[in-house]
Parts: sequence; C-alpha cells; structure tokens
Amino acid sequence: MTTAPLSPARGALRQSDTVVVIGAGIGGLVSALLLAKQGLAVTVVESGDGPGGKLAPVRLDGVDIDTGPTVFTMRWVFDELLAEVDSSLDELVQTEQLEILARHAWAGARPEETLDLFADRERSVQAVGDFAGAAEARRFLGFCAEAERVYRRLETPVLRSGRPQLSGLVRALGVSGLVELARLGPLASLWQTLGRHFRDPRLRQLFARYATYCGASPWSAPATLMLVAQVEMAGVWAVKGGMSRLAHALAGLAARRGVTFRYGQPAERIELQGGRVAAVCLPDGQRLSADAVVFNGDANALATGGLGAQVQQALAHTLAPLPVVRRSLSAVTWAMRARASGFPLVRHNVFFSDDYAGEFDDILRQRQLPQQGTVYVCAQDRGDDSARVPAVDTDPALERLLCLVNAPADGDTRPFDAMETDACEHRSLALMGRCGLRLEARPAQVHRRTPADWAQRFPATGGALYGRATDSWMTVFQRPGAATAVPGLVLAGGSVHPGPGVPMAALSGRLAAAALMAHLASTRRLHPVAISGGMSTLSATAGSTASS
Repeated sequence: MTTAPLSPARGALRQSDTVVVIGAGIGGLVSALLLAKQGLAVTVVESGDGPGGKLAPVRLDGVDIDTGPTVFTMRWVFDELLAEVDSSLDELVQTEQLEILARHAWAGARPEETLDLFADRERSVQAVGDFAGAAEARRFLGFCAEAERVYRRLETPVLRSGRPQLSGLVRALGVSGLVELARLGPLASLWQTLGRHFRDPRLRQLFARYATYCGASPWSAPATLMLVAQVEMAGVWAVKGGMSRLAHALAGLAARRGVTFRYGQPAERIELQGGRVAAVCLPDGQRLSADAVVFNGDANALATGGLGAQVQQALAHTLAPLPVVRRSLSAVTWAMRARASGFPLVRHNVFFSDDYAGEFDDILRQRQLPQQGTVYVCAQDRGDDSARVPAVDTDPALERLLCLVNAPADGDTRPFDAMETDACEHRSLALMGRCGLRLEARPAQVHRRTPADWAQRFPATGGALYGRATDSWMTVFQRPGAATAVPGLVLAGGSVHPGPGVPMAALSGRLAAAALMAHLASTRRLHPVAISGGMSTLSATAGSTASS
C-alpha cells in the first residue's frame, strides 16, 4: 500500500503564501521540499552550520563521522516522497544494502561465539541454530513470523496515519487484527513477550535491544516493538559517505527547488497575531513574516516556552511539558579515528554487558551512567566483511568509528563530569576488550558527547534523543501529531508522531506538509485537499487533539 501524495485542489493556494521551517533535520527538510513543490515560498532557519539535525557529523582528521542515526531502514519512505518531487533516492545518494544486519558479541564469550543476523531470514535461522541450537532456531522463526504480522497490522493505521486515535485503530484493525495484537498481551512488555519466544537469555537480550531504538527500557516498552525485527529484515542500507550525506542531498534538492536556507540563525520566538501564526523572530532582531510555520524541533520546547510565551500559552491546553521521567534515553558517544584490532567488525556491532537489567536500573532508577552498559559500534568504513575501505589516504590504518552507550536524559540538571564519563569510557573499552576488540586513538582523534552536550544542542530535551519514551502501548496515542491548536503551526520531527528514527522523521515531515497544505487551502475557503493516507480534510486545525 502506498501513501497518497500531496495534491491540493486547483487554485487553492497562492504562491505568495510564505512558510518558515524551524530546524533543518530530516522532518524539516522533507516538509520544506514538499511545500516548495506546491509553489510556496519556503525559508528554513537552522541554528547549526548545516543541515541534518542529529544527522550532522563531527569532522576529525579531515573526514566526517556520523554521530547520530547510523541505521537506514524503511527505504520505501524516501522512495515514495522523492517520487512526489520528481526525484529518486538513487539520484541523491549512493546506497548499499547490507547482508549482515548486525554482529553481536557477549562479554566473556569466545570470539567464535558471536551471532550475526542477516537480511536473508534463512541465513539468520541457520546462524541462530548454530549459536543456540535447533529449538531456538525454530522459536526464532516463529518470532519473525509474529513480528511480520504485527508490522503488517500496524503500518497503515499507525505509521501512515496523521495521528492515531484508539477508536480509529480499533476500526482499522478489525476483529482479526485486534485478536492478533491481543495474543501479544496488550499490557505485556517487550521483555515479557520475548520470554515466551526464547529460552536462551542471550537471544532475549538481543531482541530486547529494540526498545532502545525508541529510547525506552525493554522492561517497560510495549511488545509491539518486536516489529523492528521485520523492519530490519526488510532491508538495512549503508549510505556512502555517511548518513549526513542524505541530509545534505535533501537540502541541496530543496534549494534547487527554491527553498532558502539560513544556517547559523536559530529561531527565538514564534509571533502570533489574532491567535494565528504571523512571524518567526531571530535573535538578531530579524522578523520573518510567515503565513505558516513548521516547527521541526522537540515539541517540549514549545510547551516550556522556548519559542516564546505567546505560543506556549496558546498551546497550554493541548501540549503540556514532558515530565523528566517520561523522557527517552540519552547517550554518551565517542566519535573517533582509531586503530581497531582483534575483533572482525562489520558495519553494525553490539557488545552486550553481563547485567542487562542492571544497565537500565542504573540509567532510569539511579539516574547514573551504567556500570555495565551495552556498547554499540558503527564501523563506518566497513560493510559485510571485516575488509575496510580507508576514508582518506593519510594514515589508512585509522578508521571511522562511533561508539555509543545509553545514558539518562538529565543533561539539563547534571553535568556528568569528566570523572564519570572517563570511568564510563574505561568500562566500555574493557567490555569491548573482553569481546576481543582493541581500540587505539590519540585524544585529539576522539570527540565525546554527553547528555549535557545533547541537551545544549537540542533545547528542552535534557539530552533525550527520542522525544517521549515509548514506555507503554499508549505512547502511540500520546505523542503530538502534526496539527496544533494554533492555526498555521504544524509539528515535525522525532518527538511527534510517528516517532524517532530517520524514516519516522521523514514521515512526520510529510504529515506536517500535508496538514499545513490542508490548513492553507481551508483558509481560502476553497476545496479540501488530499492528505497522506488518502483522507481529506477542510482544516488541519479544526478539532485538533494534539497533546503531549
């Protein structure tokens, strides 16, 4: 099933309509591109010195290293939206589909006791059987089948929906769909459900990691997140040059289609007149008049007054500040140019700790960096084998690596001083060392980010990287949608529906553009316009139920 393109009624819009997009992350870029296609004058303001948001890289030794999202899935999202603007993903970036989804290792295990998961399901079944036995391989096959059914049930009514409502989900799923989801246990956590599928604790630990993709603990995340297994087996791609190339390519295409970009210029305030969007004000006193605004920052910034008291008050009844305990996970990351030896790295690698429950207790209960944190390593110069393509000619022994450990999103209240972060780094290196991996890098070749750094880069988040944590099955109904109670203001980005991740942010940008087009058309008192999913609406703001 495909998503209906934006298709405004003839004559419903004026080319004089102006839109300001706040934030050049993926959601903002997609919105800008789609709105420019409809003939609107679009300006993007971005506090950073380039596009990408969390995709913005760090430059070390003359090369860019991704420090945010590194896994590219759900390619269909970009295939569909780029087709709408007469382009294609292959025209913008070079991609390579990976055969190995990820390589997994456990502390204390022998080097040969690693587990690779593959895009080819049969190869994964064989690998699981070799790793944990034939019975677990059969259970894995059953898990994959259930994950695929859950994904098929939820793709249209959730991922492609403007904003899911419980009643609408019930109607969309029907009796058979509700029975399917009920089998998971509506109130069951991902961890509980995985216990039904697997006997080997290592497999339960491996698939429980899917909760962290949405910034949650597997002990609280809903069982429906097992659908991530289907998403990954449907394809994981590597973008040549890094994920940041995707953001630059989208920005370049948007610029060629008439979008104006103003980097190094953060938005200070959204100005309202008569309760409607009127302008975006910059710190230097500039005022950018706007008929509409796409806000591609964290929605909590609006709720806490980060874009001015006017819009905060206007949204007060529908967008409440997010409590600290509902924030998603943050992270400590190390981007580095390093020598790696002793372990056959592939593109995506996971090194599991000995105490998985203790890791989340440290982060979410003790609010401290984990004593034994699982380490994710993206080896950005590698593909499906341990062979490596050097990023630059100078010192080819060095490669681009990103190491990540989950952390509490307390970056606005706790600095996590050098003693704490140094200790976390030493523990992480020790864990990887027990799995056989040795890393060597000079201090100048390592760039570290902590929750405080993420909090500074993304205001009102505390360093949370995924917006509201997906810590219950109700989260899908609690995330804000694109439409807001303020006429002319729509939301995009990982903090709003359908959630975090590159393809999800792109979907949010598409939904924001559709909502904004519907709003502008309705203000002309002309015909409704088709929005994503094939629905039509007279106003994106009428009856808005956006909430935190």
